[in-house]
Amino acid sequence: MRLTNLDMDALRSFVAGIDAGSFAQAANRLGRSTSAVSAQLKKLEDQAGTALVRKSGRGLALTDGGEVLLSYARRLLNLNDEAVSAIRGVELEGWIRLGIQEDFGETVLPEVLGRFARAHPRVRIEGRIARNSELCEKVASGRLDLALAWDDDTASAGERIASLPLCWLSATAEEPIWRPDGNEPLPLAALEAPCLLRTIACDHLDRQGIAWRIAFISPSLGGLWAATAAGLGIALRTPMGRPPTVRALDPVAHGLPPLPSLGLRLLRSDKGANPICDHLATIIRQALQETLPTDWMTRPQNAD
Repeated sequence: MRLTNLDMDALRSFVAGIDAGSFAQAANRLGRSTSAVSAQLKKLEDQAGTALVRKSGRGLALTDGGEVLLSYARRLLNLNDEAVSAIRGVELEGWIRLGIQEDFGETVLPEVLGRFARAHPRVRIEGRIARNSELCEKVASGRLDLALAWDDDTASAGERIASLPLCWLSATAEEPIWRPDGNEPLPLAALEAPCLLRTIACDHLDRQGIAWRIAFISPSLGGLWAATAAGLGIALRTPMGRPPTVRALDPVAHGLPPLPSLGLRLLRSDKGANPICDHLATIIRQALQETLPTDWMTRPQNAD
């Protein structure tokens, strides 16, 4: 049986087209003509032996085969880029200080550290899991080179790479621990102040005129999950790292305020060009692309 080698350039155009929302926008992003990108898509469909996209209204939608290939395409491209990064950065030496939110400590950080260590074994990483205010302050003061932090509108610079939905969270028990038509204030489980998400929760409850009280305060996310799962209070977080003992509440059904999304930024210290920082930032983006739903990822600014 003769094996088929998928064309990497065609795969890149395919993924770019899906991420950008159209292959015309992908052509601009890739610096190619629309006809050239269309030809690559046709080539990829010939290699795959099936249609990858179909018309859906004014746009395009993935076929079943396209959905399968998209997942593999991301992995193939990430592995290709990791290999190229490793080859070009094989002589990199030194150290880098990385800060990351606790929400991503178990889901993204191990993958990031593993990939970077394999690609650059002569670079030492100092990692720090910290709260948002501390991450922003340490990047601004130059005590961290790179940080993955929530967008709290205080950072003067940074690359917005994703937007995550905020959720009201409670124990998985069927009976709600608070009713909007009752006489008791809403019990809130939160992290110690200062906490960006605690502030958002209190502000939205105040705007809707819902009385609340702090029922549980934790210095760590693990303690917050435990208290929420035990039914001590309702918490506000993103879905990242949510344990199975905690469920997301429908705001309308439970009389809670609707919530916005929260931006995720990659912050860098202002120390000029740093190839080590560049390589680590690339790996973080790749890990998030594989972890987060596609519609949570922020499209590159030059994709339109």
